[in-house]
Amino acid sequence: MESYTTAEKRERNKLFRKGFRQAMADCVDPRLEARIEKIDQRAAERGALELQALHKVQADARQTLANAKATERTAPRTDRTAARQARKEAEQRVRLAERAVHKAERA
Repeated sequence: MESYTTAEKRERNKLFRKGFRQAMADCVDPRLEARIEKIDQRAAERGALELQALHKVQADARQTLANAKATERTAPRTDRTAARQARKEAEQRVRLAERAVHKAERA
C-alpha cells in the first residue's frame, strides 16, 4: 500500500510527464527515474506504517468487543440493556475497523 502526500503526487506526476517527453525523444535521464523511485519508496514506507496502525486499531476494537460481550453476559438484569448497547457499539467499531483494513489492503 502506498500513501502519497499531495505534494508527492504533484511532483511524481510532473516527473512522469517529463520522463514521458524524454522517452519520446529517446533520451531518458536516469536521475528522473531515481527521483520517482525515491518518492515511491517513501510512500510505500508511509503506507506500511498506516496499515500497521490500522491493524492495531482493529485488534483493539476486537478486544473491546470481547470485553463488552463478557460484561453483557455477566451483567445483572437491571444493567443488561446498557451492556447490550455497549456491545452493539463495540461491534460497529469492529466492522468499521475491518472495512478500513480491507480497503487499505486492496489499495
